[in-house]
Amino acid sequence: MDIENLWDKARKETQLLRLRLPDLSSFEATAVPYVFLAESSLNAGDTVVRKGHVLIERPAIMLPGFSPQFEGFAFDDELKMSEETITTFLLIRGVQFPSLKYRHALSSLDVYENSLQKAIEHFDQKMARAEDIQSGLVVGPEEAWQFSLLLMVGALVGRSADGDVRRLLEAWRKRQQQGS
Repeated sequence: MDIENLWDKARKETQLLRLRLPDLSSFEATAVPYVFLAESSLNAGDTVVRKGHVLIERPAIMLPGFSPQFEGFAFDDELKMSEETITTFLLIRGVQFPSLKYRHALSSLDVYENSLQKAIEHFDQKMARAEDIQSGLVVGPEEAWQFSLLLMVGALVGRSADGDVRRLLEAWRKRQQQGS
């Protein structure tokens, strides 16, 4: 499947069932743990379960506006495309990520031996019982998991933007008062 079809499939089929409740940090790296669920393409009736996190942080060097760095999303390995190609692809479609580093780390890849709906119920209840407000629960197409995770991250970045501006202004005011 080509990149255009993968993107469209992810856009149409991704469900962000639970999002990290706290906003992303304005001044420090933020780890965004997730559970990603997809219908298994190999074992009908089973669910693929990916667990990991995306670390969102400021890059070590200053980047021009809207020049994100995506690491660990397996774009090279699975889609045979460079990170730059993905960034350009998204930018042409009006999808802009701030110039931050988005580093994906997979912690486990398992099969839940039941339907996608049963897996959703299981993991949603498990997160509720644990009062987990840090992790996201994402459902999407197995072959476009990278784009589903980017949709989750994009939703968090967009939601956190207002708070970021407020926190940046507060920090600036404090520096101004301390300098007076």
